[in-house]
Amino acid sequence: MKSRAACTIETTTIGEAWIAVARLIMDSGVASTYDALAMREVLMTTIVVRAPKTNDDIIDRFADPQRLAWMRANFSDFSEVAELGDADSYATRLRNYAGAGLDQLRWVAERLRSDPLSRSATITTFQPLSDTSYIPCISLFDFYLHDGALRLVAYAHSIDFGAKGYANLLELGVIQHQVGTELGRPVGSLTLIVKSSHVYDSDAAYMSSVLDSFPG
Repeated sequence: MKSRAACTIETTTIGEAWIAVARLIMDSGVASTYDALAMREVLMTTIVVRAPKTNDDIIDRFADPQRLAWMRANFSDFSEVAELGDADSYATRLRNYAGAGLDQLRWVAERLRSDPLSRSATITTFQPLSDTSYIPCISLFDFYLHDGALRLVAYAHSIDFGAKGYANLLELGVIQHQVGTELGRPVGSLTLIVKSSHVYDSDAAYMSSVLDSFPG
C-alpha cells in the first residue's frame, strides 16, 4: 500500500492540530513498523498552528498527565534521559549544547535582536559526535520575525502522535514563547514539519476513543 501524499494541516490551537493529525493517521495511515513496533504512519506532514499557547483545553482533557510530565522534564531538566539510553535531554541540547556551555536559545534571541530580518536564526539539537544510537526526534529549530511576531519552524524525523506528539507541540510552544519574551515580541505561527507522523498499534484504542469525542 502506498503512503498518503504529503499534506498540510492548519489549525488555530495545538490541541486542534493534535486531533487533526491523529485523525489523518488513523484514517489514512499505512501499516508499518518503527524499531520493530507496529504502527500506522503518514509521511511528510506539515502542521501549522496559528496561535500556539503553552496550555490547551483539548490536551488538558485528553492527554496522559504522566506523558506530559515526562516531556516537560525532557525540555527543562538537564539530567540524562534514562528511557532514551541516557541520551542528553532537550534542555541540555538547547541550553548547554554538547556540554559546551552554549545556550542556543539565548543565541537565537541575540541574533534576532541584532538583526530582526535574519533568516538564519537556526539551531539544532543533533549532536553528531555523541548521538549514535539515539537521534533526537526534533532536530531543527528555525526562528524568524515576520509582521512583528516571532515565528518558529521545526523539523522532526518522526513524531508519535498517540503518546507524545501533543506534548512535543506544547513544549515547542513553550520555547517559542520564551524566545518571544526575551525579544519583547508576540508569538506568531508554529510550524512543525514531520517526516513520519505515526500512532503505534498499542495506542490505537486510546487514540480512537479520543477521536470519538471529535466527530469528523
